[in-house]
Amino acid sequence: MNKSIDAIFICSSVIFNISVSALYIATKFGDMLLVQVCGSIVISLIVPFTITFLGYMREKAEKRTIISHVFVLFYLFLELFLDFILRIPFREILAIHVPYIIVFYAALFSMIAVSFEKNRKMGFVVIATFLILIGCLIYYLSPI
Repeated sequence: MNKSIDAIFICSSVIFNISVSALYIATKFGDMLLVQVCGSIVISLIVPFTITFLGYMREKAEKRTIISHVFVLFYLFLELFLDFILRIPFREILAIHVPYIIVFYAALFSMIAVSFEKNRKMGFVVIATFLILIGCLIYYLSPI
């Protein structure tokens, strides 16, 4: 069971990074339908990350694995709450956006850490998709 939980976690991390990357590109091109699809994919990852969280809890995984999951789930529920429930333009409100960014990167680095802990080779896959995400963010923010 442990290997399947690890695989679900790693696949979910890769899907998360690729979905956020696609979201940045779609936003850059103004394709709001694709933005909504990518955002929905990200939010739907609450399910597999909850499954892996419960699986690691049942197996009494290390505390850092559990804490990393808490960061990931906290980010996903924060995203759900701000973007899908409240639907406020929180990215324009600095007092909300800065803590949101901190939680976002805490979740990203938590995914990388747990992935490396569970499978070193797949940890490199997760970090590669993270670097793609950063590249897409730079492209999104560039004036080109």
